[in-house]
Amino acid sequence: MPFVLHVVRSAIAPFTHTRLFRLVAPRAMPPIERLLKRLSRGRVQLSGMLVPSLVLHSTGAKTGLARDTVLMYTPDGHGRAIVAGTSFARGRHPAWTYNLLAHPDAAISVRGRLLPVRATLIDDADRDETWRRIEGQWPGYRDYERESGRVVRLFRLRPVRERPGTGKA
Repeated sequence: MPFVLHVVRSAIAPFTHTRLFRLVAPRAMPPIERLLKRLSRGRVQLSGMLVPSLVLHSTGAKTGLARDTVLMYTPDGHGRAIVAGTSFARGRHPAWTYNLLAHPDAAISVRGRLLPVRATLIDDADRDETWRRIEGQWPGYRDYERESGRVVRLFRLRPVRERPGTGKA
């Protein structure tokens, strides 16, 4: 399987840096992900075939409603994950970043495992190193930041332990 993933990633990676991808992907990926989730009962994610992916379970910044978002992530050791609000190089920050700023306690699902996390915005001093780590996994990914004309929000998601029986950290 690693060979197949390498071939798929090598074939698709150049396309993800095109203007066409940035126009089509934000509209096409979410419904395709939802369909695959329903058909596979949550076992298959299109984005997961390309890069490590997770589902972020957050609370809406304005509505307070539960929100689920499929995101690429970069492992950061000890169960931590880094996520970048690139939004396919669009000029606006994605909604999920506002959600994490307002409600940093969230959860993620990775390969079917639910994990409570706390999100912290990565500060300016650590941005370059964080981008190096991300681009070690997906070369050229920071181009989305450059092309968007904004500083992309980077978050570190750290696992938290829930207090038994409370569902809270």
